[in-house]
Amino acid sequence: MKKSVCDTKPVGAVLAAAAIFVAAGASAELLDLQWDQSGRFSREFGLAPGKFVEVCGKLSRGQSIAWKFDADGPTNFNVHYHQGAQVVFPAKQDATAKAEGRLDVALDQDYCWMWTNKSGKTIAMRLSMERW
Repeated sequence: MKKSVCDTKPVGAVLAAAAIFVAAGASAELLDLQWDQSGRFSREFGLAPGKFVEVCGKLSRGQSIAWKFDADGPTNFNVHYHQGAQVVFPAKQDATAKAEGRLDVALDQDYCWMWTNKSGKTIAMRLSMERW
């Protein structure tokens, strides 16, 4: 009698390998939010088809962040943070190539600005942020 893969490999090892495969397929670019001396952050980057880019950093209660971006094509965009198992979205827009706003930080938290490219081509993006 032949053994199947399930008979010879522990289930945990198979699930771990599957998780690594899925994570590799959903690769992203993660950028640290690093402010310059004048309290600004700007970046230009390409957003590959089917991928996402996140710009994340620790923010403190009472800070205000002005942000704006423009892209050469539509993206699904959000600003989010995690509160336990819940994801909170202070801003969220689908199929947008340009947006701007202001985040008034209510909680000491890691906040992320995230863009997802659902198109079949790379999208050039420009982001600028300022804190005060």
